[in-house]
Formats: sequence, structure tokens, C-alpha cells
Amino acid sequence: MAEIDTVIEDDRWETAGLEDLAARAGRATLDWLGMDADIVVMGCDDARIADLNADFRGKPQPTNVLSWPAVEHVEHAPGAHPPRPDTDELGDIAIAFETCTREAAQQGKGFDAHVTHLLVHAVLHLAGYDHQNDADAETMEAAERSILLPLGITDPYLERTQ
Repeated sequence: MAEIDTVIEDDRWETAGLEDLAARAGRATLDWLGMDADIVVMGCDDARIADLNADFRGKPQPTNVLSWPAVEHVEHAPGAHPPRPDTDELGDIAIAFETCTREAAQQGKGFDAHVTHLLVHAVLHLAGYDHQNDADAETMEAAERSILLPLGITDPYLERTQ
């Protein structure tokens, strides 16, 4: 069975229940993908994620979530679902407390729902989904909706279409 390991670097994530949120989001996404693979989720602060963002993406500012797939992804046609990675370890995720808190408030969303959405989004990235073009973005967003709905989380992109 898949292991969703949580590493807490910022104690606020302990209080926020990151371990349970990560397990719920990770398992729901893996089930939807039909996969059984391990994931590590690190709960950190904006300063730490800004350092990681600078090191790995050349962008020295905080972001909400980052992901590092364990395997190289196979190219796929725009809008197509990517082939499932054949691996027991899907990869690593980092998520920043302050940015998540600020975004949830700005978007009028519950913190747990927003974090769950971001974790589902990150796990899909680990599995090869992306939003590099409109067709891929539509496929990824549809996947997110399909995973979040059974978790009781409304469409996170709804405000964009109103």
C-alpha cells in the first residue's frame, strides 16, 4: 500500500493537520490514477519554499506548492492523459504555510479545501500532468475536479467561469 509520508518543517502545519490532509489528498489522487506509489510531503514556510523555488526553478520567491517527480515523464499529446509512471516512488512535494493561508483567504476558500486541492494538483504533477498549454490545463483541471468532488470539495476553478 502507498505510503504518504509527511515531514513537518513548520509547526503550524502540525496544528493544521497536514499529515491527514496529505494522506487524504494523496490516496484519493493515487486511487483515481490507479496507482500505488509512495509520496513525501514537506510542510514548510514561505522562506524555505522561496529557497527551493530559487534553487530548482530560478524563481527566488515563495509559491504555494512545488513537486519533484521521481521519474522522467513521457511526452504525450496536448490534452491527453499522460501514461502512468511505472514506479513505487512517485516523488516529493513541498507546500508553504503562509502562501496557502493567504491564498485561501483571498479566494474565500476554506484552508483545508485549498490545501487539499494544491496537494491533489501536486500529486498529478508527480504523475506527469501539467498545464503547459490550454489543452493540458483543461485535462489537469478536469482530473482535479474528478478527484476533489468525492472529497466534498467544490470546483476550485468555478470562480474563473462565472
